Amino acid sequence: MIGDRWGVTDSEIALRYPCDAFLPAPALQAWRGVTVQAKPEALWPWLTQIRVAPYSYDWIDNLGRRSPRRLLHLPEPTVGDAYTTAGRREMGRIVAVERGRHLTGKILGAYMSYLLVPRESETTRLLLKVVADINPLLAPALSVGDLVMARRQLLNLKALAEETPSPEGR
Repeated sequence: MIGDRWGVTDSEIALRYPCDAFLPAPALQAWRGVTVQAKPEALWPWLTQIRVAPYSYDWIDNLGRRSPRRLLHLPEPTVGDAYTTAGRREMGRIVAVERGRHLTGKILGAYMSYLLVPRESETTRLLLKVVADINPLLAPALSVGDLVMARRQLLNLKALAEETPSPEGR
């Protein structure tokens, strides 16, 4: 399908993502990925901040309000928490979480799993899989739209995590 993959390898697509348990036969599956020059523990706090802002194109997703560019030291996410905030409104719910490993939410009928995969040289693969049970005729449009927004989000999270010094001075 057009727009279903960006920045991921075949082996990353073959991984089992937590969202797969919630929607085992989706009409739409899309994968996105980026390598972050930071350890998972440095990236995790930034990822969990999607609860307060979308980190994609703020002028679209957040009514022009800029996503925070500093860590807010939020409490750890838990199942049932709001998944994200866009346009000053809480949207969706967290349906699964494992600290430092994955965050999965449901929003507008789609499930999204962010997976942090540690790599050598203090790098992390930040992977995202989106699944949705929608009209198959609409799936390509949703896939392309998500690609644009998710790409920006992942690149923003990457940049923020790479700019933030780690406690041990990486």
